Amino acid sequence: MATTTILKAEKREGTGKGVARKLRQSGRVPAVLYGRDMDSIHLSLDTSEAELLFYSISVDNTIIELTVAGEKKPFQTLVREIQTHPWKAHVMHVDFLRIQKGVAVDVDVPLKLIGIPVGVQLEGGIVEQIIHDLPIRCIPSKIPEVIEVDISELILHESMHISDVTFEEGIEVTIAPERTICSVAIVKALEVESAEEDEDAVDELGAEDTPDADADADGGGASDEES
Repeated sequence: MATTTILKAEKREGTGKGVARKLRQSGRVPAVLYGRDMDSIHLSLDTSEAELLFYSISVDNTIIELTVAGEKKPFQTLVREIQTHPWKAHVMHVDFLRIQKGVAVDVDVPLKLIGIPVGVQLEGGIVEQIIHDLPIRCIPSKIPEVIEVDISELILHESMHISDVTFEEGIEVTIAPERTICSVAIVKALEVESAEEDEDAVDELGAEDTPDADADADGGGASDEES
């Protein structure tokens, strides 16, 4: 199941660029908490604490227990958006979604491939993974930390699709079942190298069959003199 972690927050007064700028200058990040059947709450987070947490977890599917100063109970939340500085990689704003027991939410879960395919072990292929994070819908208690897919039976030129995978009860994948997760393909570098070798061989054969240009010139000169 999904990891749960804790983050402290404080309520903030006012909104807008000016308020946000002052918060950042004081070492805090503006944030907002929203959800079904509740008014949005404008918050601020300690910048260092927030950045340390966000860079150490899988943000998309980690449940964050948000403890807000002045509130009796913590809020169970998911991060819905993190805005960062264009080039400094600093967190600028965070949106939290309050989740409720038994109410389904949409999350992206890391997809991990398990096993070495037959097409790699015996046929010299390589695995090309196309989907790395899988969008799913489920209730909070069902959110997986990671989804593992066994690809050990794949042969060369074979693909694994969403429809080939059996998911736990209560988990709905929200992309088309025909989407490809991964495939086993020939190593492209070897294909290119082989093609170049073939071209070189053809060039060498062609060079051997072509009369020497200098010899033609010499022969032509002798013919002129004889005439």
